[in-house]
Amino acid sequence: MNPDSRITLDSSILTGKPVIRRTRISVDLVLQLLASGWQEVTILKEYPG
Repeated sequence: MNPDSRITLDSSILTGKPVIRRTRISVDLVLQLLASGWQEVTILKEYPG
């Protein structure tokens, strides 16, 4: 994977789900929040990491 990528895969973090680099926030969670109508600014406020 590209070392500059913001998304990483690591089998020891969330059983290998794609996560935001240096966090335990899954890409799936972010996509679910966006699909539910959350705004980007709200997500960043609630998950500042």
